[in-house]
Amino acid sequence: MHHVGSTVSGSAPAGAVPSTRTATTPSGRVVIVSASVGAGHDGAAAELARRLVADGLVVDRYDLLDLLPARLGRAVKESYHRMLVRAPWAYQRIYSSTERAGGGGPAARALLRAAEDRVLRALPTGTGAVVSTYPGASRVLGNLRLAGRLTVPVLTYLTDFSVHPLWVAEGVDVHLAAHAVPAAQARAVGAQDVRVCGPVADPRFRPCDAAERGRARARFGLPERAPLALLVAGSWGVGPVRQVALELRDCGAAVPVVVCGRNKALAEQLRADGIEHSFGWVDDMPGLMHAADVLVQNAGGLTSLEAFAAGLPVASYRCIPGHGLTNAAALDEAGVAAWIRDPADLKAVLCELIEGPRGLRQREGGLALFADPASGPAAEIARVQRSGLSHPSAGPPTPRAGRHFRRAHRRLAVTAATACTLWACAVGTGIETAYNGSNLMHAIGHGLDLDDAAPGHGPRPEGHHS
Repeated sequence: MHHVGSTVSGSAPAGAVPSTRTATTPSGRVVIVSASVGAGHDGAAAELARRLVADGLVVDRYDLLDLLPARLGRAVKESYHRMLVRAPWAYQRIYSSTERAGGGGPAARALLRAAEDRVLRALPTGTGAVVSTYPGASRVLGNLRLAGRLTVPVLTYLTDFSVHPLWVAEGVDVHLAAHAVPAAQARAVGAQDVRVCGPVADPRFRPCDAAERGRARARFGLPERAPLALLVAGSWGVGPVRQVALELRDCGAAVPVVVCGRNKALAEQLRADGIEHSFGWVDDMPGLMHAADVLVQNAGGLTSLEAFAAGLPVASYRCIPGHGLTNAAALDEAGVAAWIRDPADLKAVLCELIEGPRGLRQREGGLALFADPASGPAAEIARVQRSGLSHPSAGPPTPRAGRHFRRAHRRLAVTAATACTLWACAVGTGIETAYNGSNLMHAIGHGLDLDDAAPGHGPRPEGHHS
């Protein structure tokens, strides 16, 4: 992953013994650990980094998938992608089971433990705070804090509006939430210091006037006057996108404008269906949002927050399993997005959002999230980095004995076992999809929690987020 404001490589010779990172006085360096699964986690990391650099700090960014042993990051990413595309019901089952259990399976925990030394070695000397924008990274960093091996503050920025228990890792000092709804959910699953700081979005996502709206429509070849519904489905174009696009067209409330991300086959299929305005990867998502009248989404990730910043009303519809459904519920509870549960309501709700008072209320509610940049998550991270933790009892968590002295052969065994599990899951998911073997999927669900390596987007082009 690209490093912002630094040229530190973040790697150490194989077999090197990692040193404990300490900070006796605040430094000017922050490390952000994300994961390139989808685009939402990396998108949040990129914007946090941009703001911190503008505030005078040095920022290093790392992709947790690059720091997993034996190059397993790619396998994790591909397994998650395969499950979302081919067996979404299986992802829902895993998501629900880990939500009830409050954590991932043993193989996922072993994989994250095997990444701890690599993450620790990646932290440059002088690091004053570490920020996670991904649940798996929070678990790794929290474990390092509990073991006493990492003695600078660790913060988790909650990129989702709903908070799965995996987001809240023991050992993390501060959880930053975009709204009171995710903050309450984080506290309910055990987070102690939760601060409501609002969301982050690229500053190009902002309201526009009629003239700019017209130019945006002309630039994308869109109808000049017709109401437009911008349909997004993450960087991978997952979910029942084709069905929703046809429903949008047939209901008559708005002309569908579909962004398919990297799913080229989907874009081609939609054009064959007569959905004229179907795009693949779009670099100018701010412009496309300026052209649209409403956003229809299925995951509730960073794209929704960017729509709020652009003053675009948001509807959640036919959401993907797991975090797509829970995010839709949380956004609806917060009053910033409509959750359309019944297809019969699609036209009426879209019309209300495009032309009615409901749309006006949602625009106001979404923009209110960004009303005070001085209290945003980047500003809070900078304060913690410069001044330490604010509460009187703040300090490193009590170390857990024995964690520091893992033997090399044990790490090797964990890595080998995890590699085998991941391979089996990647193959097993394909078999399950083809043959509907419920017992196999049950075993996978208990063996590997792919949500630890999931919900999802070095910096990436803006435009598609999970």
